[in-house]
Amino acid sequence: MASRKNWEDSDIFIEDNLYVMRGMNSGHIDLIYLDPPFNSKHNYAAPIGSKAAGAAFKDTWTLRDVDDAWHGYIADKHPALYSVIETSGQVNGDSDKSYLIYMAIRILEMKRLLKPTGSIYLHCDPTMSHYLKMVMDAIFGKANFRNEIIWCYSTSGRSKKFFAKKHDVVFLYALSNEAWKDYRIPVSQKYLDSHFRQVDSQGRRCRIRVDAGKKRIYYPDEGMICNDWWTDISYVNSMAKERTGYPTQKPLPLLRRIIEASTKRGDVVFDPFCGCATSSVAAQELGRNWVACDISPMAGELVVKRMEKELGMFYEGNIRTDLPTRTTNDLTDEENEIFGDAKIERYNSLTNKYTLFGKQDGKCNGCGLRMEFKLFEVDHIIPQDQNGSNHISNLQLLCGPCNKSKGARPMDVFMAQKRAELEEQLKLHDSLSKKK
Repeated sequence: MASRKNWEDSDIFIEDNLYVMRGMNSGHIDLIYLDPPFNSKHNYAAPIGSKAAGAAFKDTWTLRDVDDAWHGYIADKHPALYSVIETSGQVNGDSDKSYLIYMAIRILEMKRLLKPTGSIYLHCDPTMSHYLKMVMDAIFGKANFRNEIIWCYSTSGRSKKFFAKKHDVVFLYALSNEAWKDYRIPVSQKYLDSHFRQVDSQGRRCRIRVDAGKKRIYYPDEGMICNDWWTDISYVNSMAKERTGYPTQKPLPLLRRIIEASTKRGDVVFDPFCGCATSSVAAQELGRNWVACDISPMAGELVVKRMEKELGMFYEGNIRTDLPTRTTNDLTDEENEIFGDAKIERYNSLTNKYTLFGKQDGKCNGCGLRMEFKLFEVDHIIPQDQNGSNHISNLQLLCGPCNKSKGARPMDVFMAQKRAELEEQLKLHDSLSKKK
């Protein structure tokens, strides 16, 4: 039996989107659009005096910014995904690794929220787009990748050291072909003049082509299939009517195109990083239902102001600071153990194991080797028969061989023996080297 939708349309949650999404029942979203931080190594704030004054977010990442348990959860349940993240960290350092962990744990939840006919648009820029593409492939499957959309724009500022960076990237993944609505855009006057130079028997402008021996007549009122590079949508300039001053604000025409292409009236649009609520305004304008989330209280204020100013209507939804709660029939037994009210607080529970994996960065506390999650065992640093507690501060992960060698001894005794054995091996090595 499918679970019911456990939130109301036009709700905007002011909270970390991970905890909001973990409380949302599965399979009720038609379209997800997310414009997350890009790992730009900058911090953003709206200027004083703007409509969004007070809105700010940090886009500089370290491993302290991610929950230790997320490392272990991904390594255990999604080893291929964790390999992508781990490789990125080895190439580019902990900042990229922590950013991708932050994103991956959330994108996993987004996939669960989508309907089987749903689609997701991930907005990013070349800073992390290559790595996010690998993350999306690992989560959604390479076969469900549909487009890499290039949104080109012109803004002030040109570097003298390289080509001007004037585009963003939007990845489209769809869980089925039903997500596509044969979207077309109006024909521009320039395109009309250059491509529709013929007339039919009734004198209407048209374009006549012969494809595979068959004559086909195209009319401009049918619209034009949109390419995957978008040059006709301008950035939100300082004089734009819709400008709020919010850092990284995206234009309404961009969101209108995305929503129209992959949804129909009455479908549900979800934006987990809604910022200044552009997606919510566009969805409302196009007759779609929507739900949104942002960690900044300013997002709720902006959606109210923009609904009234730009759409001429009062906001009739709810600005919520609570969290939704998944119904029992929506949680699997495993999810219930990890995320639900029925967490099993054994010393060797999955929750503890996930957290320890992150704290130890995937390395055995005995031999120091990095290895797969499944090869670790939870062990007491001070044994229980010597008054060692089951609290996580007294727990560690050891590989099977180290745990077997340690036995019931305290960890400091075990490590002292390992150091002594290593010193003996070094002495033997030196002695053999001198004889040679």
